[in-house]
Amino acid sequence: MKKSLLLFLVSLAAMGAVAEEITVATAANVQFAMAELQKTFEKETGITVRTVISSSGKLTAQIKSGAPFDLFLSANMKYPEYLRKHGFAVTEPRVYAYGSLVIWTLKPIDTKAGLKSLTNPAAERIAIPNPKNAPYGIQALKAMQNAGVYDAVKSKLIYAESVSQTNQYIVSKAADIGMTAKSVVLSPKVAGKGSFVDVDPALYSPIQQGVVILKHGEKNHPNAVRAFYDFLFSPQGRKIFKTYGYITP
Repeated sequence: MKKSLLLFLVSLAAMGAVAEEITVATAANVQFAMAELQKTFEKETGITVRTVISSSGKLTAQIKSGAPFDLFLSANMKYPEYLRKHGFAVTEPRVYAYGSLVIWTLKPIDTKAGLKSLTNPAAERIAIPNPKNAPYGIQALKAMQNAGVYDAVKSKLIYAESVSQTNQYIVSKAADIGMTAKSVVLSPKVAGKGSFVDVDPALYSPIQQGVVILKHGEKNHPNAVRAFYDFLFSPQGRKIFKTYGYITP
C-alpha cells in the first residue's frame, strides 16, 4: 500500500472513522474478489464495508431510485457514465479492472472447442447473463455472434438476471453449460469444479469495469469512501483483482 494512503488511513482511525460503515453496490461478477477486498480493507482500517450484489443495470436503477449506496463497482463503463452525467456520482468513471469471459460446465461436456462446444448436443440448456441488464451478457452474445454459433444455439439460451444467477444455473445443473466471468471459476468456492475454457478475447469487446463514488457516499462518509476507492487501485487491491483473473489498469 502506498505510504500516503497508509498515513491517510491512520489519520482516519485517529479521527474515529473506524466506527464507520460504507455500502458498496457491486456487480455480480466482482462478488468473490470483493469478499477478499473487504476483508483486507477492514483489517487495515476498521471501516466496515457492506455490499449489495446484483446486475449492474439493476443496481443503477436502484441508485436512481434513491438507494443509499456510497460507491458503485459496475461491470462496464456505461452505467457509471450515466450516473455521473445525471448527477448521481461525484467522480468521473475510472476503470478498476478488465473482466474476461469463460465457458463453464459441471457436466461431462468437452469445452476444449471453445464456443463451438455450445453446439454439442449434450449442451441442451446454455445459461448466460441477460444482455438487457448485465454487461457480461452483452459480450457473451457478441462473442457467440462473432464465432458464428449464435443461430445454432439461440433456442437453447437461458437468460439469467446476472452473473450470479448464471452461476446458480450452472452449479444446480439447471443449465448444462454457461458463459460467465472468469473471476467465478477462480474463486475458492468453485475452483476445480467442472471444466472451463477462456473465450477468445478477440471475439468480444474488452469488459471495462468502472467505479464511481456516489453522491450519498460523498455526503455521508467522504473519508471512508475515498479510502476504499483508493484501496481498489493500491498494489494490494490490484493484486487481489489479478488473483481472480482480472486485468488491472
